[in-house]
Amino acid sequence: MEKVDITIIGAGVVGLAIAAYVSDKSRNVLVVEKHKSFGQETSSRNSEVIHASIYYPKNSLKGKLCLEGNEMLCELCHKYNIPHKNTGKLIVACNDEEVAKLPILLNTAMNNGAKGVHIISQDEVKKMEPNVEARAAIYCPTSGIVDSHSLMRHYEAMAIENGANAIYGIEVVSIDKASGGYIVGYKDRSEVRGKFQSRILINCAGLESGKISEMAGINQDEAGYRIQRCKGIYFRVRHGIEKFPKMLIYPVPPVHGHVGVHTTPDLGGGMRLGPHFYWTDEMDLNVDESYREYFYESAVRFLPFLKIEDLQPDIAGFYPTRQKPGEGLIDFIIKHESERGLDNFINLVGIESPGLTASPAIGKYVKELIDNSIYLL
Repeated sequence: MEKVDITIIGAGVVGLAIAAYVSDKSRNVLVVEKHKSFGQETSSRNSEVIHASIYYPKNSLKGKLCLEGNEMLCELCHKYNIPHKNTGKLIVACNDEEVAKLPILLNTAMNNGAKGVHIISQDEVKKMEPNVEARAAIYCPTSGIVDSHSLMRHYEAMAIENGANAIYGIEVVSIDKASGGYIVGYKDRSEVRGKFQSRILINCAGLESGKISEMAGINQDEAGYRIQRCKGIYFRVRHGIEKFPKMLIYPVPPVHGHVGVHTTPDLGGGMRLGPHFYWTDEMDLNVDESYREYFYESAVRFLPFLKIEDLQPDIAGFYPTRQKPGEGLIDFIIKHESERGLDNFINLVGIESPGLTASPAIGKYVKELIDNSIYLL
């Protein structure tokens, strides 16, 4: 039976970032992914925003890793010419009630260490974005957008250069603890089955991360690891490019745990609105046109030039959240499961937004878990 040192299950942006950071010539690192290429689920179906660590609770992994990842990701993009843009972001307040919430949101951001954030006036908003209406706003200078595909391609290339292997079309179907690690059962796209042994196993399976945890012997519900089917949909604005804001424009969060429908400029000059999240048992990627009016009403408050007929359905994605309907923000799970008797098993569960921004910091974090843990020798 073939043996490897480290296996990473899942080749989304986080799995590939971890592969890039933990691989070196002294370790045999393997990435396995059930799809035919990387990033086929959440990592290719999101806003592609570089977040500034505004919304997350103090001392949370989301807050810490987003802040560190923001700086690391921008440096990475500059160094390796990964397409990106430092657009900045405005969180806009459109009425007195929202204006009153800005200092509270600013305090959360500052507690996270977000850099350069401050409240600006209506006149200052107009100077930055003449076509945006707001009574006041929080300005976030370190926010931006990134080409997620190019970023994942970079991580994959970095991992392979370091000696790692990535195998696509391989789905993990069983995990059994064994002396010296784990026996991993898999099947390929032709239903051919096989097994290999891995000394260290890292679960980066995204939407399937709860399922992989259970394969390893963890009860999803008792551990709080069950992934909820949360769908995010987007609409694209077809006309009015001369009026599109160049910055990211977010509303004051309407509900705790969600940032609301916002603008996402793309690197080609276009603009999407979204996401709108809802929980569903259906796993289709269609965007229901009946949400057009909801998107229009959500955004026209601060984008008065919008016309409802210029909105058309765009992409949809499912996000690996542990958050249930009505709950507030829930933190990342990134830990080795030695306390559950699973030495050498590192679990990443519920890595939703800001996972893209945090990806280099998560890669570094997991590398430190491996390098510093007595369980992972």
